Amino acid sequence: MLKLKQPIILASKSPRRQELLTLMGLNFAVELKDVDESYPATLSAPEIAVYISEKKAKAFNANPNEIIITADTIVAINVEILGKPKDHKEAQEMLGKLSGNKHEVYTGVSINYQGKITSFYDQTEVFCRVLNTEEINYYIDNYQPFDKAGSYGIQDWFGLTVVERLNGSYTNVMGLPTEKLYQYLLKL
Repeated sequence: MLKLKQPIILASKSPRRQELLTLMGLNFAVELKDVDESYPATLSAPEIAVYISEKKAKAFNANPNEIIITADTIVAINVEILGKPKDHKEAQEMLGKLSGNKHEVYTGVSINYQGKITSFYDQTEVFCRVLNTEEINYYIDNYQPFDKAGSYGIQDWFGLTVVERLNGSYTNVMGLPTEKLYQYLLKL
C-alpha cells in the first residue's frame, strides 16, 4: 500500500484520470495550467505522449515537497495519430479507421518532484470489431467523444461493445497507466 506524505497535484481535467487516482487510494488536488500541446512532426507516437506530458510538467514551479503528475494520451493507427475530434465528421472518420482494426494507445506520464521530472510511457494494443455507420453515429450522438483521443472511451459503450481484446494495460487506454505509475511513486 502506498502511503505518501507529500501532497499530490494531478495536472489534468480528465475525470477518468481523477477516478483512477482515487481508486488507487491517493489523496490529491487538481490544478490546471494552459499548455501548448503542439509537438515536432518528427516524433513517434510514444515520443509525442512523453513530450507533451513533460511540457505539462514543466509548466509548474512545483513546491519541492509536492508531487505533480501530468499525462498525455495518444491514439495511433499505423503511423497516423488520432487526436481529439473537432466535430461529428472527424469523429466519424476516426471511428471508421478504428473499425475492424488494431490500433495502439500510448500514455506518457511525467512526475515533477523536487525539481526533477521523471517520465515514462505505456503502450496498449486495442483490437476493434467492425462497426457500421449506424453504430458510429449512435456512439457519437450518445457519448459525445470530442474530449477523447481517437474519439472513444474504453470505459463506455465503445469499450463494452466494440473492443474485442487488449494487449497491455486497460488503465493506460483510460489515460493513466496506474500499474506503472504506482511503481514510480513507490520509488519516491
